[in-house]
Amino acid sequence: MKKVLIITYYWPPSGGAGVQRWLKFVKYLRGFGWEPIVYTPSNPESPVEDVSLFKDVPPDMEILKTPIWEPYDLYKKFVGRKPGEKINAGFLSEKKQAGLTEKISVWMRGNFFIPDARKFWVKPSVNFLSAFLKDHPVDAIISTGPPHSMHLIALGLKEKFDFPWLADFRDPWTNIDFYDQLMLTKYANAKHKKLEKQVLLKADRVVIVSWNWAEDLKKIAPVRVDVVTNGYDEEDFQFPSAEPMEKKEFIVCHLGSINKDRNPHQFWKAVKELAGRHNDFRSQIKIKLIGKNDISVTESIISHNLENMAEKIPYIPHDHAISMLNASDVLLLPLNNTPNTDGVIPGKLFEYLASRKPILGIGSEKGDTARIINETGSGMVCDFNDTEKIKNELYNFYNNFKLNKPWIFKTDLSKYSRKNCCGQIAHILNEIII
Repeated sequence: MKKVLIITYYWPPSGGAGVQRWLKFVKYLRGFGWEPIVYTPSNPESPVEDVSLFKDVPPDMEILKTPIWEPYDLYKKFVGRKPGEKINAGFLSEKKQAGLTEKISVWMRGNFFIPDARKFWVKPSVNFLSAFLKDHPVDAIISTGPPHSMHLIALGLKEKFDFPWLADFRDPWTNIDFYDQLMLTKYANAKHKKLEKQVLLKADRVVIVSWNWAEDLKKIAPVRVDVVTNGYDEEDFQFPSAEPMEKKEFIVCHLGSINKDRNPHQFWKAVKELAGRHNDFRSQIKIKLIGKNDISVTESIISHNLENMAEKIPYIPHDHAISMLNASDVLLLPLNNTPNTDGVIPGKLFEYLASRKPILGIGSEKGDTARIINETGSGMVCDFNDTEKIKNELYNFYNNFKLNKPWIFKTDLSKYSRKNCCGQIAHILNEIII
């Protein structure tokens, strides 16, 4: 077995989207000849916790943990939050619009905590791992971000030991959708870009999750960038067969958080118009939103008089969420209405695919998400502002529901399995150690 050190901020019991990619890769790496060693904080500030994810951690694997100091306690005091209150990612605010104190804290985050609030863990981690690696050498190192401080830890180790290094980007750095909301000074912007370019140039290989974002990285630095998408774990979708039964509700489900940029305004308008025109549609549709939602989503639901049709469900364990996908009729997939939207492929897309339920995507019809949905024949993608198309496609899905007509996929989905994607990672690791 070759050994690989994986530096990740997110690890069980942390839940949510950030933990899934490398938890699942670690689950399958041994099958490709690589023994994973995970390095992660012992006390991270995670938005949610999900102890059910421990079942995917391989037995007897080595997990290294050290404490991390993050400025979130100071932030909570500054904005008047309770000490135990969770911090949402991606500028998602569930209760109120950002006030002056929140705006000041965002400015401080962008300009003082570069690249992010985990920067204070970089130097202690480099020191700890340097001591560990002297006695326990590995064949390669992987860093995954965000938070991009993880890449800086790997950069420090690369400069000391020159181990082969794979830098994995689950999201962009300076091309992230909220980068322009950080209110950066010229100095801070230049520092972010300098560190990003340094990581790209020093890493032996760079991996990112979408094709458009790969092209964006190549514009920053002339390096090879491989695309390894997220995926679905086949073991999560092994449901016992059940007798078909008549359903009274037409369930449209969304899994995960919806921030302000992802709020599908025209979808709510389409639902309102269909409900006003078709009594049966109004009486049967149920929209289930599983996870955290920005206050703008709540306001949209109220302003379109959809309170009786929409149900907000707090975060639930991952395995329960998968079961809810399986019980749905249509899966809603709104994308971020931001300049980098063509490269946005939500991790949930692949679990939507594995459920084999039709997908209603709302976003760029030319982006990478549309590419996958069209390639697999797994649903329809409507432009952000095309209310008529959204309305027509949603009503078509509803008519199929009434006729009990299943959606037929065009292609085999196995190339998007977590195991297959892990094989791509292992192949890259094999190449960089030669």
